[in-house]
Amino acid sequence: QLTLVESGGGSVQAGGSLRLSCSISGDTYSSYCIGWFRQPPGKEREGVAVTDGDGSKRYAPSVKGRFIIFRDNAKNTLVLQMNSLKPEDTAMYYCAANKAIKGTLDPHDYNSWGQGTQVTVSS
Repeated sequence: QLTLVESGGGSVQAGGSLRLSCSISGDTYSSYCIGWFRQPPGKEREGVAVTDGDGSKRYAPSVKGRFIIFRDNAKNTLVLQMNSLKPEDTAMYYCAANKAIKGTLDPHDYNSWGQGTQVTVSS
């Protein structure tokens, strides 16, 4: 399993941008399905964006066109660039991974999780 550590959260006004990073260690993560998930206050955890080992990507409809997920393999880091942020993007954001799956946004399919980083978007 991987060890995942998120960073980059913070507070921003609507329309602003943030970049989240997930530092990865413990295995060769290039073959893993890895992605970003979030849990808004009082709601269930949901998938935001994931990327497979073959480079394919999948986004939740609510973030498509605003968020970009990519791997920086040289730095063993997964990045989520978030643009045009909205108050409804406010949540705790988590990085997660699983070697045995492909392209799913269902958080129940992931077995390695980071501790999360808070994102707050004000109107």
